[in-house]
Amino acid sequence: MRTLTSVAASLVVLATCAAAVLAYPPASRADDVKEKFDAYVVENAQTLTVPADAASTQVTRDAFTTQTGFEVYAAGGTNHDWAKLVLLYAGFPVTDTNVAVFTRWMRQENGTDDWWNRNNPLNNGWGSGGGSGLGSYPSLDVAAQNAAKALHGNSGYAAIVAGFAASAPTAQIEQAIWASPWATSHYANGAHWSQAPVDVVKSPAGTW
Repeated sequence: MRTLTSVAASLVVLATCAAAVLAYPPASRADDVKEKFDAYVVENAQTLTVPADAASTQVTRDAFTTQTGFEVYAAGGTNHDWAKLVLLYAGFPVTDTNVAVFTRWMRQENGTDDWWNRNNPLNNGWGSGGGSGLGSYPSLDVAAQNAAKALHGNSGYAAIVAGFAASAPTAQIEQAIWASPWATSHYANGAHWSQAPVDVVKSPAGTW
């Protein structure tokens, strides 16, 4: 019994000492680092003195304005601008590839020198009053809107839409145009089609 009592007493003493050690941990290293940092800042503090007669500088920023796509393209007024406007209305990316195909398409339909003929650059029958594509529109802006609607409104143009939407290689989009019902001649499957660059030509005043 005495032995057990002595062991028990020893365990109680050890537990009490351990608790005391755990209850009072030494200061953390983080506190030491912070104290050293604060002391460094105080010892190495820097100041900046500005002379009372220092001249101030007035900064002038350039003004800017925003314009809608129609205003920008109408101001340009060229066949390339009209192609970009159709792409914009149709929700297609306005890329060099897409513009190249579109202006070639316009050249094939109406030529370049009078691409604005009847305000119908693509000879589009949709909404122009001429089912054969010989109708006219009140303005090139209206023509662009109807060209965009026509492309999305006929399932036969699905491959053209997909090509422009992806800004696919020009050959892919052009082949889709030839195969579509847009022209009954199908442009002789490309035999009546030129890949040469299209000149930039501005339309007469009042066409937009």
